[in-house]
Amino acid sequence: MKLQSWPVLRARVAPLAAKFSLYAERNWKWLTVLLWIGAMACLIATRWPQIHWLTLSDTDDNIRYLQVRDWLAGQGWYDLRQYRLDPPAGFNIHWSRLVDLPLAALMLFFRAFLDQGLADRLACGIAPMLPLLPLMLGLGFIARRLAGGNSWFLAALAPFAAQMGISMFMPMRIDHHGWQLAFTVLMLAGLIDRNWLRGGIVAGVSSALSIAIGMEMIVYLAAGGALIALRWVFKEGAARRMLPYAISLGGATSVLFVLFASYANRQMVCDAISPIWVAIFATASAGMVLLALLPLRSWPARLGAGIVVGAAVAAFAWVNWPQCLSGAYQISPELERLWLANIREAKPITVQARSLVVPLMAIPVAGLFGLIWALWDSRRDGDRLWAWATVGLMMLFSTALLFWQLRAGPAAQLLAIPPAAWAAYRLLCLIGAGRPVARLAAGLGVAALAVAAFATPLYPQINQFWVKTTGEKPKPQKPTVQARRKAIDKANGRCRTLPALEVLNQLPPATIFTMVDLGPRLIVATHHSALAGPYHRNGATILDMHHAYDGPAEAFRPIAAKHHATYLLVCPGFPEGTIYQARSPRGFYAGLMRGEVPGWLKPVMLRTGMTLPYTLYRIDYSAPG
Repeated sequence: MKLQSWPVLRARVAPLAAKFSLYAERNWKWLTVLLWIGAMACLIATRWPQIHWLTLSDTDDNIRYLQVRDWLAGQGWYDLRQYRLDPPAGFNIHWSRLVDLPLAALMLFFRAFLDQGLADRLACGIAPMLPLLPLMLGLGFIARRLAGGNSWFLAALAPFAAQMGISMFMPMRIDHHGWQLAFTVLMLAGLIDRNWLRGGIVAGVSSALSIAIGMEMIVYLAAGGALIALRWVFKEGAARRMLPYAISLGGATSVLFVLFASYANRQMVCDAISPIWVAIFATASAGMVLLALLPLRSWPARLGAGIVVGAAVAAFAWVNWPQCLSGAYQISPELERLWLANIREAKPITVQARSLVVPLMAIPVAGLFGLIWALWDSRRDGDRLWAWATVGLMMLFSTALLFWQLRAGPAAQLLAIPPAAWAAYRLLCLIGAGRPVARLAAGLGVAALAVAAFATPLYPQINQFWVKTTGEKPKPQKPTVQARRKAIDKANGRCRTLPALEVLNQLPPATIFTMVDLGPRLIVATHHSALAGPYHRNGATILDMHHAYDGPAEAFRPIAAKHHATYLLVCPGFPEGTIYQARSPRGFYAGLMRGEVPGWLKPVMLRTGMTLPYTLYRIDYSAPG
């Protein structure tokens, strides 16, 4: 009876499923919004402890929060100087206020009916998830453009399988990278939009918004502009996309500069939206407008004209500001060697641990296979083939950047989602309607994609399989090494906690000499000031701190006095400190860790019911030594 009823049941369910599928396809935007709301609710629930304790783990998150808090307390709109880092002058943050707006709006909204502490915590929890909506919509749009049907569903949910990519949208991750990633995906959606006018405007405005936030994604944005120009060369009529792109890029960049560029960024600086970049983008936009209006009928003529205009724009930028084309941050070789070279995300993927590389590369590898399949599948459809080539080139470019710096990881994962999601959708369609052999092959393909999607939690099993297959013997770790790593992780966590740092508020406001990476968290959690944060515009002070920790004990006090430091806060085992110990075993910090405390450092006892993870010293400038 059951076997006989199955066809009947399937006959009844199939029409309902077809109707729901058609409804979902027509209303995919609103359904994506519902998915986003559900995802936000789940993330807030699972991350509530971090929200409750204002766990802003990254230095940029802490500075962003303080930047907004200071602005709401009366600091000027165009004044982005952080006066509590290296006071009294402070130093300029190279960001803009654009990303401050949603965070500030949420803080003001919640402060209207909650106490300020809880209001700010809720704002910091919700604000990072706002750019997740345009990201999901952008990926869904790309999937519908290339695969059709309800492929948008897989693409919109795929970011949650990209561990490094989705980490930029987690509660408390209030830095600007999530917004920049979302705008990059929207730019890609504009590049392949069949509506050329809309696509050009979306790509141009998204690029301008990303530039106004920061220069981190400029290479991706330049690649997008180059693809629009390349399409114009080889496709008759593609000026209909390039013209609105150029006008919207140049116009939006200029308007955003007026609205958001700080006082410091109105100078000739390379590391933020400034007159330099406004001039360069205006020149590039004007050149693209000229090309779009020229009556060039053949692709060789368009190619030649494009080369001439491109060379003229490059020459204009190089003649006037060559330093910006060789490096936006303009840091000294010594600062590069002592500081930047030790930052993990500034190192290439080739020197990273396999436990990081395998989960990171799982989605780009899946995307590569999906791309090859998609290119073959669309080989007879010139329009889809070009769209896939555009998506593929952006994906390959972002993946290649991993071999320059690890910080390209989030973009590499997210830009690999369209081909990976397309492959998953096609495989699911084969399982539902293919022949038995095709169903079996598709099932194996789906299983492989599932492994890629869950590469992070499955890594121990993947690693075990690799070891068994290759016969590779894991390198044994000495117990002392394991204990040392555990101590470093513990110190890195405990020294940043709100309860531990708030104990310092027993003392009157003062400037505390501590680690570069601990400075931003210190000034958020307490009323004290610090010397520096890990920002290149603070480079001179960062160098002073490295010299103080690496040099002899007698050289420390003059440097501390130069920066008006009253106290020294030492967190044993803090990751940054291990660099000083390894690099300068006879230096001041290494000696301090061995218990060699100079007489002019006076321990400060603080009243607390907990064991503090750090030691605080008062610097006695009158003592001999």
